[in-house]
Amino acid sequence: MKNKKKKGSRQKVLDFLMGNIGRVINSKEIQKASGWAAEWGRRVRELRDEQGYQILSHKDRADLKPGEYILVSKKRRPAFARGISKETRAIVLERNGFTCQSCGLAAGDPDPYNKSRTVRLTMGHIIDKSKGGSDTPANLKAVCTNCNEGLQNASLPKPDTIQLLAQVRRGTIKSQLIVLGWLSKKYGHLKT
Repeated sequence: MKNKKKKGSRQKVLDFLMGNIGRVINSKEIQKASGWAAEWGRRVRELRDEQGYQILSHKDRADLKPGEYILVSKKRRPAFARGISKETRAIVLERNGFTCQSCGLAAGDPDPYNKSRTVRLTMGHIIDKSKGGSDTPANLKAVCTNCNEGLQNASLPKPDTIQLLAQVRRGTIKSQLIVLGWLSKKYGHLKT
């Protein structure tokens, strides 16, 4: 008798989606199909972004609500049409200092919602694709997975220099020294 290989959560999600092509399904259904995997959302993104499956959400179609998905076809998009290239991702992460542009957490910081993990950064759109935005570096920003999953086409504008300095000035001396230490560590190599 051969040892049967156990299916991973990504394969379980794919099998479920393939069995429901064209039907709107919700996140609970996908989570259940994954075997209640904690990372079911990441598996969906991998299938869409890395494998090229045409899985749409409320960010792609206005008739879908947050937490609803639809696999429109068995046909996968070709590799060149699968969104953001590694080069573009590297440009955006470097430009944004490997820091979430919504909450300020850096890649590798402890995840405030799950202490057993560290913060992971992903690409977020300034103008969402559902509103005509592109996958160019000018329309992308680094965001942590927590902020990216909660943004839902809305984010706070970046503060200008005066607003940012005003917030730092309002902080305690201890907080200001922490900001100074962080800036020195991050940009100390630029001193001449």
